[in-house]
Amino acid sequence: MIDKDIIGTGHWIFAGVSMLAFLIFLVWSYKKDGPTHKQAYKGSSLFLLFLLVGFFLLFIFKRLF
Repeated sequence: MIDKDIIGTGHWIFAGVSMLAFLIFLVWSYKKDGPTHKQAYKGSSLFLLFLLVGFFLLFIFKRLF
């Protein structure tokens, strides 16, 4: 078990700043590639919807029978 005193306030600040920087970079990257995603992955949302509905129906039918 990890002793709570080993992870100090500085570690939590570093983790928070690192996570915030990563999220900012992630959002920036996706905004930059937005037009490419719309062109390259056209129709993928419909495929994902069918996939989710299929898994849901499989789950329901498996529970019923």
